[in-house]
Amino acid sequence: MPHQRFRKFNTRDTYPDQNLDNDLCQVVRAGNIVFLRGQVGTDFDGRLVGQDDPGAQAEQAMKNVKQLLEEAGSCLEEVCKITIYLTDPKDREAVYRAVGQSLKGIFPVSTGVVVAGLAKPEWLMEIDVIAVIEEVRP
Repeated sequence: MPHQRFRKFNTRDTYPDQNLDNDLCQVVRAGNIVFLRGQVGTDFDGRLVGQDDPGAQAEQAMKNVKQLLEEAGSCLEEVCKITIYLTDPKDREAVYRAVGQSLKGIFPVSTGVVVAGLAKPEWLMEIDVIAVIEEVRP
């Protein structure tokens, strides 16, 4: 079975202020593994939620994660690995609190990284998610 690609887009539309032309998607499902594009504090129309509020951005990112996983036939309970990127280590508590609320009782592995910046300066955090869909066994 070929990989399934969900919510395809081109970066010339997503980043009109930059000279880009890359074909990407929000989700790739490869067999029972689901890879999500890094999620930030924007809704799917590109509107930022939580200007200068890392916790609100993380809440929006996790709403996106939930929706994208469901569109790919998965769910939050199947999240195995998360990587959280922060532009300021002082935002860690607010971001991890918001992410933790969505993943309560799930126990994924997690990596946190502080970076100099993300693709847009108003983005304070980004979360990368990998899920594994439980295989049906006879």
